[in-house]
Amino acid sequence: MQIGIVGKPNVGKSTFFSAATLAPAEIAPYPFTTIKPNHGVAYVRTKCPHTEIGHVCQPRHGTCEDGVRLVPVDVLDVAGLVPDSWKGKGLGNQFLDDLRQADAFVHVIDASGSTDCEGNAVAACSHDPMEDVRFLESEISHWMKGILDKGWEKAARMAHLEGLKVHELIHSKLTGLGVTEGAILAAIRDCAMPDNPLNWSDADMLRLCENIRKHSKPMMIALNKADIATPEMLEKMSHTPGYISVPTCAESELALRKAAKANFLKYLPGAESFIVNEPEKLSAGQRKGLDYISQNMRRYHGTGVQTCLELAAFKLLDLIVVYPVEDETKWTDHGGNVLPDAFLIKRGATAKDLAFKIHTDLGNSFIRGINARNKRVVGHDYVLQDGDIISIVSKK
Repeated sequence: MQIGIVGKPNVGKSTFFSAATLAPAEIAPYPFTTIKPNHGVAYVRTKCPHTEIGHVCQPRHGTCEDGVRLVPVDVLDVAGLVPDSWKGKGLGNQFLDDLRQADAFVHVIDASGSTDCEGNAVAACSHDPMEDVRFLESEISHWMKGILDKGWEKAARMAHLEGLKVHELIHSKLTGLGVTEGAILAAIRDCAMPDNPLNWSDADMLRLCENIRKHSKPMMIALNKADIATPEMLEKMSHTPGYISVPTCAESELALRKAAKANFLKYLPGAESFIVNEPEKLSAGQRKGLDYISQNMRRYHGTGVQTCLELAAFKLLDLIVVYPVEDETKWTDHGGNVLPDAFLIKRGATAKDLAFKIHTDLGNSFIRGINARNKRVVGHDYVLQDGDIISIVSKK
């Protein structure tokens, strides 16, 4: 699962990325600081089942802290997008190509209204952040349409002659974007396209791509620089139709993560407060800075960065966490490690889907699953529940 951090230049995308992952990224107050995409790993939180059996878990990936399992997710920070990027303006083509495999987007905007549409610094509140939401929607939709348009008439005729269904034709052209047939079918249904694809107008194609974007690349909004935004702007942006919006202070999160790593203070991402280890050693400037961060965390219930990641995973993508084990009695793998893996998987997935996610051979040789909590046998069509611990039995 990959989350793409998107937005125009100079709104704090790379700061958000570094705060989420602690991976290095060049950060500077001018457009196009990010040229090549930055890749990193962040973590989403869930309650760990190891507390139920009284044995400490041994994660193969991620960690577990005080009964909270930290499950890794891939995060991608790309070059900033400007209007008409789909035509190649700015670093547009590179930006869009880098985002092909992202499953969901966190759109970072400058909620203070202090960067224009090109990412240049302007007076606070002089730019309407709603414009950024609209233009990003438009850029991605036009990008998809540009891919569909290439050779469309010829491909549509061939599809008609060969009896290929229109959603299969579209899927063949958009498969490199990670778009599923299900998303395409839902988009066609939602926008009531004309029966004959040869008669689709430019407006029809753009409308279809807008709906494909909504179904295949869900997006939420990080209202960054919330600490310097006006309450009125935050209130307005928090109710953007069709979006989840979260006030964020990425600079504060990054400062806290670095300070915690240096053992200067105790802080867990997503928490609403922190504890300074040796407050008597603080300078006046440090005390003032931490007080400022603390006040904003109380106001916004944290810095918002971790909240964005978890809403993207658990709400936008509707994922659940499932723990595959080999020994259903001890909840271990063949090496005796307790709950070594935690998989993010789509809600509605089955036991057999889990087997395929572990390994193709395991899916192909699937016989049955065992629910490790109640030791009941489950079939291939058993629908997984959040927090399930499942052992897969396969043909030897």
